[in-house]
Amino acid sequence: MSQKLNLLSFKGNIRILHTTWFAFFISFMVWFNHAPLMSVIRDVFNLTAQEVSVLLILNVALTIPARIIVGMMVDSFGPRRMFSGILIFSSFLCLFFAWAQTFEQLALARFLLGFVGAGFVVGIRMIGEWFPARQTGIAQGIYGGWGNFGSAGSAMALPALALWIGGEDGWRYALTATAVIAFFYGIFYYLSVTDTPKGSTYFKPKKVGGMEVTSKLDLALYLIMSMPIYGALALLTWKLSPNGMGWLNEQVVIITYASIAIVYLYQAMHIIKVNKDIFNKEVPDLFRYQFKQVAILDLAYMVTFGSELALVSMLPLFYIDMFGLSPVTAGLLAAIYPVMNLIARPGGGMMSDKIGRKKSLVILFSGISVTFLLLGQVNETWAVPLVVACTILCGLFSKGGSGAVYAMVPLIQRRMTGQVAGMVGAYGNVGGLIFLTVLSFVSPQVFFMVIGGTAATVLLFMFIFLEEPKGQTAEVLEDGTVELIDVT
Repeated sequence: MSQKLNLLSFKGNIRILHTTWFAFFISFMVWFNHAPLMSVIRDVFNLTAQEVSVLLILNVALTIPARIIVGMMVDSFGPRRMFSGILIFSSFLCLFFAWAQTFEQLALARFLLGFVGAGFVVGIRMIGEWFPARQTGIAQGIYGGWGNFGSAGSAMALPALALWIGGEDGWRYALTATAVIAFFYGIFYYLSVTDTPKGSTYFKPKKVGGMEVTSKLDLALYLIMSMPIYGALALLTWKLSPNGMGWLNEQVVIITYASIAIVYLYQAMHIIKVNKDIFNKEVPDLFRYQFKQVAILDLAYMVTFGSELALVSMLPLFYIDMFGLSPVTAGLLAAIYPVMNLIARPGGGMMSDKIGRKKSLVILFSGISVTFLLLGQVNETWAVPLVVACTILCGLFSKGGSGAVYAMVPLIQRRMTGQVAGMVGAYGNVGGLIFLTVLSFVSPQVFFMVIGGTAATVLLFMFIFLEEPKGQTAEVLEDGTVELIDVT
C-alpha cells in the first residue's frame, strides 16, 4: 500500500481522519473561544487585569489532570463515545460561560471548560486504531495540526460574528454559536464513526486506575514521572496565592496543596495496585515494553507543545515592548507562529514515517535547541523581519517535533494508547506553565535560552535512552489467543 494519503477520498480511514480532526478543531474552538472576545468581556464585567489573568490561568488548569483521566477513560470506553460525550458536555459548559452574570460564574465556567482540552487525547487513540504504523505519523500530524487550528478559527470568526449580531449581547450569541456547533457535531460524530475498522479488535487495558508497566524499575520511573503533573497544579495554586496574584487566601491555598498531595498519593497507590503482579512474577518478553520510551516522549512534548503555549501567550507583547510595534501589527506577526501548525505538525509526522521515529526527533530537537538559543540573542538592534524569521524557524522545528512525538505514541502499547497520549499531552501543558512562570521572573532573552537549554537536555536523553520502535507488539484477544501488531 502507498504511504501517501488521498485526503480527497472521504472513504474508509480518510473519512475517520477528517471527522476526527474536525472534532478536535471544534473542541479547541470552544476551549479558546473566550480569547478573541476577552476585551469585550473585560468591559462588560469591569474586570481588573488580575481578574483577566485569573480567567486565562483557570482555562488551562483542569486540562492537566483531565488529559490523564480522559486517557484512561478512552482506553476503556472507546474514542467514539468519549469524543461525542466531551463535545456535548462542553456545549453546556460553553453556554454557562456565555450567559454568566458574575465574575465568579465566569471563573467557574472557564475552569470547567479546561476539560474540553482533553479531547485531543481521544483522537490520538482513534487515529492509532485506523492507520497502520507506516502511516500513523502523517495521520496523527494532520489530526493534531489541523485540529489545533480551532483556536485560530475562534480568533478569526467570533469577533466578526459578534459584530454582525450586534447589541450588547452580541458576544454572548457568538459564544452560544460555538456551543450549538459542538452539541450537534457531538451527535454527528457518534453516528458517523466506529472505534476500529470492521473486523479489528479494540484492545482495552486489563486493569484501570493506572498505566500497566512491565518491570519494577519502570514502576519507579512511572511514579517519578507522575510527580511533575501534580507539581504543576501546585505551581498554579502558588500563582493564585497571596504570594502571586492574591486571588486565593492562605487557608484555601493550604487546603489546595494538601488536596493535591493526597490525590497524588491516592493515584500512586492505584498505580502500585494495578502493577502488583510484577512483584511476584516476570512479564513474558513478548508483552514487555519500556516505560523510558513514555518518559522521553513526556519530556519531548513538554518542550514542543509547552514552548508553543508559552510563545503564543508572550509574542505579541514581546514585539510591542522590544520593538515598539502597534498592537495590531504585533498581533499579526505573532499569529504567524500558531498558523504554522497546519503544515509543520503534519510535516513532522511525515518525516517520522519516512526516516524513522528516533532520527526525526533527534533532528528536530537539534533544530529546536539551536533556534531558541539563537532567539535568545535578540535585542532592540535586530531587524523585525529577522526576528520574525527566527520565530518561524523555532515554530517549524517545535511543531514538527510535536508531530514526531505523536507519531510514536501509538506504537508503544496499543491497549494503553489513550493513557500514554494523556500523560504526554499533560506534560505539554506542564511545559507551558513552567516556561510562562520562568518568563515572569526573567527577560525574554533568558526565557528563550531556557527553552533552548531544556530542548538540548532532552536531546541528550534521546541519544542515550530513546529506542526506535521495531518489530511487533503483542495483545491478547478475549479468547486468550495472541495478536501481533506491527510497529514498523
